[in-house]
Amino acid sequence: MAEHALMLVLSLLRVVPQRVRATSWATEQQGRSLYGRHVVIVGAGGIAIELMRLLAPFDVSVTIVRRSSEPVPGADRTLPVERLDEVLPGADVLVLAAAATPGTSGLLDARRLALLPETAVLVNVARGSLVDTDALVDAVRAERLWGAGVDVTTPEPLPDGHPLFGEPRVIVTPHQADTPEMTAPLLAERIRHNVRAFLGDGEFVGVVDPHDGY
Repeated sequence: MAEHALMLVLSLLRVVPQRVRATSWATEQQGRSLYGRHVVIVGAGGIAIELMRLLAPFDVSVTIVRRSSEPVPGADRTLPVERLDEVLPGADVLVLAAAATPGTSGLLDARRLALLPETAVLVNVARGSLVDTDALVDAVRAERLWGAGVDVTTPEPLPDGHPLFGEPRVIVTPHQADTPEMTAPLLAERIRHNVRAFLGDGEFVGVVDPHDGY
């Protein structure tokens, strides 16, 4: 998931969606570097932790936005979701990697999309319910975003002919950031770890809180 998110970020910054659609040699120079940018990640789970590790060579500054302000190791700062509006105007990259809960439904609506700079890229590898799809279409059509990469959408599957498919600033991947081929070895190792924990010290991984829903 984190690898896929990084791929989408780099592709958008380097205007790959426009390049792969091109049928003639472009003379206008376009593209932005990830190096030294400000990356805002919504969510503080395994995807966010791994993405920060992958981003480290680019010398970015990372702000984690989560339910609490408890610091996340590796992040430059951690803020509660109530302060999301404060960081959006300064975000070069916004990655959504939070769980789908009643509290995150519609988190990125038209108002919050308008807070992002026109040079920002948005990547959603969480769940489609976090983003107002119609508002996202409006934002990219009006060129109020540099680009958007979505592995998840609302509705899902995204219907044939949906406007997002035709937008040159958008990459849509069909909820395949983690295919069975990719996840099976990792899941097998997690099962082995948790069987050992069950038989031994009880230090389980991937623990779910029924109250929070994830």
